[in-house]
Amino acid sequence: MHTETVTLDTPLTRGEQRIATLDIRKPNAGELRGVHLADLLQMDVAALIKVLPRLTQPALTEHDVGAMDPADLTQCALAVSGFLLPKAAQAEGSPAASKTPSPTSP
Repeated sequence: MHTETVTLDTPLTRGEQRIATLDIRKPNAGELRGVHLADLLQMDVAALIKVLPRLTQPALTEHDVGAMDPADLTQCALAVSGFLLPKAAQAEGSPAASKTPSPTSP
């Protein structure tokens, strides 16, 4: 299964444990129960608080997600929303697939 590693700008501390990186895996449909896909695509905080504990390694709690630095939550949200896009849409959004030359191209 596909995973993405996120390095946290502000590591989480849980007792003696310090969490500096998270592996977020691609969810299956059952792990998305109870949330609207549109909410995840819009990076809705409540939806992320519910879903991220199901997808992260080390496993986060809802409290952990709620205590995250907003920049770190945004990184996680980008990973999750990227998993929800079909392959064709992912290819269209990648810089390599862009047919528009960059401003720095000759």
